[in-house]
Amino acid sequence: MERIALSDKTLSEEDVVAELRDGMTIGIGGWGARRKPMSIVRAILRSPITDLTVVAFGGPDVGLLCSAGKVRKVVYGFVSLDSIPLEPHFRAARQDGTVEAAEFDEGMFMLGLQAAAWRVPFLPTRAGLGTDLFSVNPLVGTVRSPFADGETLAAVPAIPMDVAILHQHRGDRLGNTADLGPDPYFDDLFARAADRCFVSCEEIVATDELASGASPQALRISRLFVDGIVSAPNGAHFTSCAPFYGRDEAFQKDYALAARDPELWSRFRATYLDVSEADYQKAVIR
Repeated sequence: MERIALSDKTLSEEDVVAELRDGMTIGIGGWGARRKPMSIVRAILRSPITDLTVVAFGGPDVGLLCSAGKVRKVVYGFVSLDSIPLEPHFRAARQDGTVEAAEFDEGMFMLGLQAAAWRVPFLPTRAGLGTDLFSVNPLVGTVRSPFADGETLAAVPAIPMDVAILHQHRGDRLGNTADLGPDPYFDDLFARAADRCFVSCEEIVATDELASGASPQALRISRLFVDGIVSAPNGAHFTSCAPFYGRDEAFQKDYALAARDPELWSRFRATYLDVSEADYQKAVIR
C-alpha cells in the first residue's frame, strides 16, 4: 500500500504573523506568566496588526499587546504575572478605558473554551451564581434545566477564536506536540476551539521522540488541530517553561518597573522589543 505523504508544517514567527489580520480574535495559551508563546507575541508587536480581540488566561502576552495598542478587547479569566499579581500594562489599559473587557470566572472561562471546542453555543454551570459577574459581563446568562429539578444555572457562552497561538515543549514537523510540564493550562482546548492553530516549540524532533521520557498524557495536541509549528528555543521567555526553565524573575521585575515610567519603557522597548527575535535572545542571556 502506498503511504500518503504528510505535509511539513514548520514556519517562522513571521510566517505566523503573516496569517493574522486586523480585527481577528486570537487565543493565547499558557497561564499567567507560564509557558506563553512569547516569541510569536514579540513578532506581533513588530507587525502592523491591530484591533485584536485577545482571549487568554493572561500574562505579559496581554500586557505587551495592550502597551503597543494592538488590542481592542480582552476576554479573560485573569491577567497576572503570578509573582507580580497585576500585569502593569493591562492594569493601565483597564484604568484608562483603552480596551474593552469581558471578565469570566476561571471555571467559566474554561467552560467557554470547552463549548467552542465542542461547537455548542454554551455550557451550564453553577459557577458565578450569586455573584456580580452577571452585571459586569452581559455575555453570561442563565438557563433553566429541562429536567424535573428545574434548576436555574449560569449559561456560559462559547468563546470561539479565529486563531490560537500556543507554546509547547516538543513538536514534530507534522504539527504533533508534547507537553512535558506539570500542567497543560488548557492549551488543548484553545487548539480545538479555534479555526486555526499555530504552536511554537522548544524543540522540533522526530515523531517517535515526542513522548521520550514523558507519559502518554503529554500528547494532548494532534497535528489535526495544528496549522503551523515554529522552532523557538527559549521562546517562552520571560515566562516559565518548566521543566526546561523557570520564569526570569529579574527580567520580569525590570519589565514591571519600566512599565511605570515612559522613559524607562522607551529604553526597554528599544532594547528588547524593537529588535529581531535573535537579538532579543542575545540580549536576555544572563
